[in-house]
Amino acid sequence: MGDKPPVGVEEEFHVVDLVTRRLTPQADALLDRLPEAGFSKELQRAVVETNTRPAVALEDIRDELLTLRRALFDAGEPLGVGVIASGTAPLPGLAGFTLTPDDRYQYLSDTYQLLAREQLICGTQVHVEIDDRDVAVAAAQRVAPWLPVLLALSASSPYWAGTDSGYASSRALAWQRWPTAGPVGPYGSAADYDQTVADLVASGVIEDAGMIYFDVRLSSHVPTLELRVCDSCPMLDDVVLLAGLFRALVVRESAAAVAGDPPRGDPRPALLRAATWRAARSGLEGHLLGPEDGRPRPAATLVQEVLADLRPTLEALGDWDLLTDLAAAALARGSSAARQRTAAGPEAAVDLLLNETGRH
Repeated sequence: MGDKPPVGVEEEFHVVDLVTRRLTPQADALLDRLPEAGFSKELQRAVVETNTRPAVALEDIRDELLTLRRALFDAGEPLGVGVIASGTAPLPGLAGFTLTPDDRYQYLSDTYQLLAREQLICGTQVHVEIDDRDVAVAAAQRVAPWLPVLLALSASSPYWAGTDSGYASSRALAWQRWPTAGPVGPYGSAADYDQTVADLVASGVIEDAGMIYFDVRLSSHVPTLELRVCDSCPMLDDVVLLAGLFRALVVRESAAAVAGDPPRGDPRPALLRAATWRAARSGLEGHLLGPEDGRPRPAATLVQEVLADLRPTLEALGDWDLLTDLAAAALARGSSAARQRTAAGPEAAVDLLLNETGRH
């Protein structure tokens, strides 16, 4: 891993009918109007994914994300559809569960049943390049206590099946039901990690390494560490903020692991799960648990503490000024979940999300 490792972002979007504002299984039609590079299908035919190329500068990531979003809207307009970046869609679709034709997706549907049928959720994934797998495994565990803060910043899924779930991220609850989801570790080396993956595949519970859904995982096909806890974010600047914070955490904790410094955060899985639940419940509008002491304090306070703690790393990466501005803006407007709740019902929340996803 270099001094400033490249980062890449995957965004998932719900496809919605612009008249009914409901989910519509037209991802295939949308993808037919787009190039293969940068766009891909998902399990449900009402979801589409975009993928950036790796880049060092966060500004370059933002530019490419913007280009991909604009292409989605341009392709969808003649079809009468748009896309929204949110963990769940405020309104369900009229067509119900519509599986994308694909052998792998059919396997997921047949094997996981309810989990697959309710997998109408969208996330933001961030990849940070890291070449040494032993260091990557150590870093994955060391960054884990800070991930609930990133989930809270992304929280955008208050609605589940058309009703208010009471959570800022109902997507996080749905995701945690999968058999390989949740905290990573403990592992002493890449060999330990790989053996666990191999044992899970041998158990028959999952088919291959691509079905490892840890909160942060080693990619099964590229030399990256991948963040997987976050909702999709309608505001593009929030995606850039998440990418920058995650990269800084990986850089700091990788260096600490190489130096032999003891982990700073509380690694106990029970505390990590509790912190994740707290972030999913409250988003930015309640309390979060401190990554080192496990004690609750206001989300805004904790975000500012994390920024201050990461300042030396962010300054070394050249990202301090950008990320402090983006974090201040995110805290000032509150979570997407809170903004959706201030809209006049789920239909108005869809309109809000269409506007925020496409307005940049």
